Amino acid sequence: MVLVLSRFLSLERPTEDFSSKICSSQSTMDKCPSVKNILLLDAEGKRVAVKYFSDDWPTNAAKEAFEKSVFTKTQKTNARTEAEIAMFDNNVVVYKFVQDLHFFVTGGEDENELILATVLNGFFDAVGLLLRGSVDKREALENLDLILLCIDEIVDGGIILETDANVITGKVASHSIDAGASLSEQTISQALATAREHLTRSLLK
Repeated sequence: MVLVLSRFLSLERPTEDFSSKICSSQSTMDKCPSVKNILLLDAEGKRVAVKYFSDDWPTNAAKEAFEKSVFTKTQKTNARTEAEIAMFDNNVVVYKFVQDLHFFVTGGEDENELILATVLNGFFDAVGLLLRGSVDKREALENLDLILLCIDEIVDGGIILETDANVITGKVASHSIDAGASLSEQTISQALATAREHLTRSLLK
């Protein structure tokens, strides 16, 4: 059963390391917010980029079944202008769509939905910066390595590391240069320039 809560989640981006900020007041890491998966699907529910951080779906078949179910239950919702939340199989799923791409972030049923929404917004905005505003399936597939690096910068083993899109974009571009990835120099320089521009604007606000 899916309960969709049509609610816009307007959140300010954190200005310091997310995991340190959230976990500093917690007695143990077990109480830190965590993410079960981050999914990027196309308009037919097929995988573009996905990463799981939980054993809730032990096989690839189980993961694909979850992706299909989530896509089917959410595809007709109005998540293009506003992020939405759904309770699905004892999980909280926060999602947002743009063009032919569907973004999802999943957490446990007791997870703070606002924190999950912050992760979603960070991922959504970082992808937009990395793809220079051309957020669609074709561009995503052509820059799949950037998107996977983006997810790695946001979550590690389920623990949330960073949610600021500007910081994420800068780290992804820097890692791409350091690793000598097969990315065009123009793509990397544009990503860095865009991240710097957005960071400057945020500091001037």
